[in-house]
Amino acid sequence: MNWRTSSWSTYNGNCVAVAAEWRKSSLSAGNGACGETASCRCGVRVRDSKDPDGPVLAFSRAEWAGFTTAIKAGEFT
Repeated sequence: MNWRTSSWSTYNGNCVAVAAEWRKSSLSAGNGACGETASCRCGVRVRDSKDPDGPVLAFSRAEWAGFTTAIKAGEFT
């Protein structure tokens, strides 16, 4: 399990660390070009598996549900 400091943390030492269990899609390419997702209390996080310490996108559960519904409907093909 990876621990990350929340973006809501302050710089005076009052930090919130959150645990995220990252998962790769079963449809990911075998060439290392994978996205990973993690669920947490505040929604869903997405990162590039090649850069685990890099930027993380944050989505609410409603935003993620809308995105996955659109994918299933073929809106991004």
